[in-house]
Amino acid sequence: MKKQISRLFIVCGMAASLLFSAVTVSADEEPKADTSFDKYIAFGADLSEKEKNAVLNGFGISSSEVSEYKTIEITNQEEHDYLGEYIDASVIGTRALSSVMVVKTEEGSGIQVSTNNISYCTSGMYCNALATAGLTDAKVTVAAPFTISGTSALVGAMKAYATMTDQDITESTMDAATNELVATADLGERLGDKEKAAELIAAVKQKVFTEELAEETDIRDAIDASARALDLDISEESRDAIVDMMEKVSQVDIDVDAITEQAKGIYDKLKDAGVDFSEVDTSGLFEQIGDFFAGIFEAIADFFRGLFG
Repeated sequence: MKKQISRLFIVCGMAASLLFSAVTVSADEEPKADTSFDKYIAFGADLSEKEKNAVLNGFGISSSEVSEYKTIEITNQEEHDYLGEYIDASVIGTRALSSVMVVKTEEGSGIQVSTNNISYCTSGMYCNALATAGLTDAKVTVAAPFTISGTSALVGAMKAYATMTDQDITESTMDAATNELVATADLGERLGDKEKAAELIAAVKQKVFTEELAEETDIRDAIDASARALDLDISEESRDAIVDMMEKVSQVDIDVDAITEQAKGIYDKLKDAGVDFSEVDTSGLFEQIGDFFAGIFEAIADFFRGLFG
């Protein structure tokens, strides 16, 4: 379990770096900034031409611009292979339609996710699961030709990222990320609030990884502490599902910094509610939001003081 606590301000909470190739410049040439980043699209293999055009519209690009992207396909068999353990086959269906555009961005930019025609999964859910899968610094757009759940798109995003980095994503990592996405979506259905579900999972992951929790009782305590901090009342069924999911996620090699950054959206919302990170006195946070957030607030406060101080 990596513990590289470094950057503290990344969109949607992802850290870890993508290294850019060095450019050799002759003495009589002016250095030029490298603004070209890899661009990938994973299309659902069963899209008709009309449906593909609708997906491209959701991506905000034209058919003539597709040549600028490296393209791959997601098959329906792959959807069943990775989702079959968690979603009924009838829900997965017989056609691969979800598509994903992944554009690698500069170091430190984090992951930004937007969706089009996706009903079941939120941007926060994708962010959480993609962090588990190891995705870093990218703009991700999930689109479908018409409204569908979108769970299969995670397979496409991970496949595109593996192609982008030329690194295989292990079966256990794929499984953990898929389990997380589906478990979070199910939790959102039970809570009636998908964003709260994503926040809860991000908070639990942060606590489990930073404190290296492995025992079931400790993970349950982390879930309860996180739920209290977010003012959520969860059922025993939901608690059990989170425990099962976290036991898988805890086995994945994840940078703790990435998990901390994932949870940053929670702190941003608290800031909007009146907590100013640039001035906050972390000694008073223990009573406000629970002990396990205080250390991270202090680190973020230091960051903002350095930025604006």
